[in-house]
Amino acid sequence: MTQMTDTEPDVGDDVVLLTVPADGGYLGVLRTATAGLAARLHFALDEIEDLRIAVDEACAMLLAIATRNAELECRFAVTDDALTVEVTVATVRGARLPSESSFAWKVLTALTTSAAAEANGRQATIRLLTRRTEF
Repeated sequence: MTQMTDTEPDVGDDVVLLTVPADGGYLGVLRTATAGLAARLHFALDEIEDLRIAVDEACAMLLAIATRNAELECRFAVTDDALTVEVTVATVRGARLPSESSFAWKVLTALTTSAAAEANGRQATIRLLTRRTEF
C-alpha cells in the first residue's frame, strides 16, 4: 500500500509521509518525491540529482536488511532552506547497517549535508539532511 500525507500533528514544518513496499521496484516513487520536494525548495539541478542518488543509496542499504513483506516508511521534512529525508524499515533479526567507513556511507556523506543511521534490532532508520546552497 502506498500512502502519502502532507501534514503531521505537532510539526511546524511541511512534512510528507510516504509508505511503499520494501521492494526495489518502488524506489522510483521515492526518488520522484525527493526530486519534487527539492525542486519546491529551489535546489539547483545538481543538488536535486545528488539527493535523489543519496535517497536511492539509503533505501538500497535498508532493503538489504528488511524483513519479508516490509514497508519503507519515508518522512520528508521541508523547511525554508533544507530537506530532511528519513527512511525506516523493519529489519531481520541481527541486521546491521554498513559501517560508516563503507563506500555506501561515503556516498551518502558526499551527497548530503549530513547522514545518520540507527538500528535497534527491530527496525533501521537512515536520516539525510540537505541544505540548499545559497547563491
